[in-house]
Amino acid sequence: MNKSVLVDCERMKYPNSGIANVCRSLMKGIEDLKPALDIAFYGPENELKKITSKHRILNTKPLHRFFPQKTSDYGLIHVSHQLSKYFHSIKKNQKKIVTLHDLNFLHDVSKSSKRKKYIRKVQQNIGNADSIVCISEFAKKDFLEHAHFFKLKENVSVEVVHNGLVFPELKNFTSETYGFLKSGKYLLSVGVLFPKKNQLVLLDFLAKTDLDLVLVASSSKPDYKNLFLEKVKELKLEKRVHILENVEENEKFFLLQNCEAYVHPSLAEGFGIPPLEAFYFGKPVLLSRLTSLPEIGGDLAFYFDDFSAEKMAATFAEGMEIFNSDRQNLEKKYRARASEFSYLNMAENYLKVYQKLLK
Repeated sequence: MNKSVLVDCERMKYPNSGIANVCRSLMKGIEDLKPALDIAFYGPENELKKITSKHRILNTKPLHRFFPQKTSDYGLIHVSHQLSKYFHSIKKNQKKIVTLHDLNFLHDVSKSSKRKKYIRKVQQNIGNADSIVCISEFAKKDFLEHAHFFKLKENVSVEVVHNGLVFPELKNFTSETYGFLKSGKYLLSVGVLFPKKNQLVLLDFLAKTDLDLVLVASSSKPDYKNLFLEKVKELKLEKRVHILENVEENEKFFLLQNCEAYVHPSLAEGFGIPPLEAFYFGKPVLLSRLTSLPEIGGDLAFYFDDFSAEKMAATFAEGMEIFNSDRQNLEKKYRARASEFSYLNMAENYLKVYQKLLK
């Protein structure tokens, strides 16, 4: 059997997104592990060349949506996102893996027509997959409960490979752009400014503290952003809420390194990369108990069981008291927790899936 693999990293065209971060980590893991398999990567050449010099790169072109990239040289295609617009068809005797990040649209999209559109997009990717890899146990459970929405190949395997990260060298990060934040105390939240991320509840909570809120958003839903900004104005928090966009990796590390705590009240997650990054920097993490987040935070995170401002403030105060009473020990535990989700572990587990299908 043809033992060559093509890994779809097309989403790296959004280099500051979570999926781009995962793709970079997978590429670096494969680069460092030096597998016997012949592996190539598909995506924006300028981004992929920053990661690999040893593997073949197939540059993304807009026409590939209508005239697909030739893949007959590869025995296995790995589609790295369930909504990919590429590699919907495969050749005879080819194998296919699809990474399924979440089915959040089944839970947060109310219009039937919109749900059907997303189901159709996922179906295009997973309908001919030999293996569906979920990024968390929660994502797998959610998929199996809703598998009846999709037509799948017989004997398709459904597995879990946790996302893995490339953590930076611990040093003092600086930022010319956001250095002014270092002189104050702030909570940090990272994620798209969408209703499912639930950042709006942070504002009433923030009003009960003397802290600032720094929100790093790679993108936003206009209606939700407007609602958020109206609430900021209503609570007179204009000088204490900072929405940052297009933040580079080192700037994000600066923000993580200097925050008081990381807050993530999300209603829907397939995994949860930013809380792990906060753990790596030894920061207390406050999460919702919903979807995959308890799987990430374990017994080290503090959880919002109620999104009322009073209860959130109480959870925060209790969490910070616990953290400050045993700071050095907890920082070590946080970093150890983050290290369980390393890029090498992720790459090794994906390579096992590749090798199993290519036997």
